[in-house]
Amino acid sequence: MSQFFQIHPENPQARLIKQAAEVIRGGGVIAYPTDCGYSLGCHLGDKTAVDRIRAIRRLDDKHNFTLVCRDLSEISTYARFDNHLYRLLKNNTPGPYTFIFNATSEVPRRLLHPKRKTIGIRIPNNQIVSALLEELGEPIMSVSLILPGETDPMTDPYDIRDTLEHALDLVIDGGFCGLQPTTVVKMDADSVEVVRIGAGDPAPFA
Repeated sequence: MSQFFQIHPENPQARLIKQAAEVIRGGGVIAYPTDCGYSLGCHLGDKTAVDRIRAIRRLDDKHNFTLVCRDLSEISTYARFDNHLYRLLKNNTPGPYTFIFNATSEVPRRLLHPKRKTIGIRIPNNQIVSALLEELGEPIMSVSLILPGETDPMTDPYDIRDTLEHALDLVIDGGFCGLQPTTVVKMDADSVEVVRIGAGDPAPFA
């Protein structure tokens, strides 16, 4: 049975943020709000928790996981990019984008696309996520909470609790947080390519 925290979307309660971080550090799987629907998250280095997320989403080993990060300096630990890409990131984060980068050796191998060695990176524009990342001091391993057979992320924390309460350790109710998934942008030294148009404006990457 999952815990259920109601956290204020603009002024997150420090006590609940601390407890949520402890759940993640302890190997828990959580559902939490972003700026593009709800996501599933766990500790970056926890293989068992990652496998639980794979089972909930029915993901194969080709799925690109995402690291939800605090800021650009944290991204540089896990992703390879040059000054041009840095400027694009700086001008468009935080926001409703997922960026696909070539990964550094700091990313656990099991999180990478097996052939391309890439990783997704996010900096959501969401106060709850920002507070949680600050408390954790490291990224959250994350995927959008899209149930098998569906195309859009779940948006109602009460539906999430009813559907997944036995599969999760914690559901964070941060209110309504959008209907559309992120815009996905693949970035490397040779090209910038919008691979999915979602909530984020694709124009800066055209």
